[in-house]
Amino acid sequence: MAQKTHHYSNGEITVTWKPGICIHSGICFKGLAGVFDPRRRPWIDMSQATTQQIIDQVKKCPSAALSIESNTPVD
Repeated sequence: MAQKTHHYSNGEITVTWKPGICIHSGICFKGLAGVFDPRRRPWIDMSQATTQQIIDQVKKCPSAALSIESNTPVD
């Protein structure tokens, strides 16, 4: 069975969330509440921080339920 994923983009990057492996540690929310707010739908709002801030926060996800993909072509 394919793992359910959700994708959120700001044009530069796409954040992928895999709810099936999320351990709900809250690290994303505590570190960048404007972007990651589980009370809101959709719960990720990419317009609330810079691309670099989002990248830095996603790297802190302990379960790797959040990941980053670049939307910029590499030369």
